[in-house]
Amino acid sequence: MSEHIVKSYDEDLAQIKTMLAQMGGLVEQQLDDAIDALSRRDTALADVVIHNDERVDALEHQIEEKAILTIAKRQPMARDLREIMVAIRVASDLERIGDLAKNTAKRAHAMSEQLPRKLMAGVTRMGRMAQAELKNILDAYARSDAAMALEVWRSDEDLDALYNSIFRELLTYMMEDPRNISLCTHLLFGAKNMERIGDHATNIAENIHYLVHGKPLAEGRPKKDMTSSLRIEGINPSDE
Repeated sequence: MSEHIVKSYDEDLAQIKTMLAQMGGLVEQQLDDAIDALSRRDTALADVVIHNDERVDALEHQIEEKAILTIAKRQPMARDLREIMVAIRVASDLERIGDLAKNTAKRAHAMSEQLPRKLMAGVTRMGRMAQAELKNILDAYARSDAAMALEVWRSDEDLDALYNSIFRELLTYMMEDPRNISLCTHLLFGAKNMERIGDHATNIAENIHYLVHGKPLAEGRPKKDMTSSLRIEGINPSDE
């Protein structure tokens, strides 16, 4: 490519990365606020999260449009093309994380009663773990650090293990007193949202590996969510 074309491509890519950084920061804030809204049953904060999801969606569309236009104009190849394709995929995962944060915040409206502190603390801890995964994987993407991405990818097992524990604890609580079923179900869905956020972080990790090395990650994805076979009165968080 001529020097002019290379410079133009670099500028286009820089714009995409800037928008992705903005989107990542917004999604991090959305998740932080959603966890706080759920743990404190703060409906006003929940409404802020719900409203701001439109900004996340708008940024995804802008990134996708800019990426497609860049491909059409610059016709990048090899690593340059991977940069664009991975940016589109990362934006898609961030948009889904934003949706999960919004869905978590919505639970604050449905939870009108106080849950035992132990149960709420477990879900809050899970949210903070998902938050840490998101922060670390965004840092790995900004640095094109495949080794750091692999660490996040492997750490998702810990999030799954905690989800399994919370799932069983909430089911036990519901079976002990059927009056708790409705309240615990909302908390169960919130925990499942955090588990899914971890899955999207692992998606981003795999895409970082592909970006850096030009080939898919050879290892099988770590997965310890064992709850899909457990149901109670037709309730299964995986179905939401």
